[in-house]
Amino acid sequence: MSMFMLLLSDNPSDYAELSPAELQAIVARYSAWAQELGAQGKLRGGEKLRDEGGKIVRREGGALVVRDGPYAELREIVSGYFLIDAADYDEAVAIARSCPHADSSGHIAVREIEVTGGA
Repeated sequence: MSMFMLLLSDNPSDYAELSPAELQAIVARYSAWAQELGAQGKLRGGEKLRDEGGKIVRREGGALVVRDGPYAELREIVSGYFLIDAADYDEAVAIARSCPHADSSGHIAVREIEVTGGA
């Protein structure tokens, strides 16, 4: 069994006009999906990331520069993640397809975790 990360990306402004009830319904869909995945022993963890804030650390010339998140430059941001167990990419993609995020205007990147033996 391999571990995969599902990186959820979207445009936060897509949700700006939704009512609190509509937002709560979206959260409920994700929660139900995660609970079902957990019951199958496939979910290791996951969280929603805050829409605001964030930092970018980048080497520019000889110095490390810290800037506020990339949000002024990017339309889509990484908005959350799930760590899952799957036999292979085919199963990981099948799990990603079942995620409520697959019904949004955003996208899901599926990446296999390379276990390096470090803590």
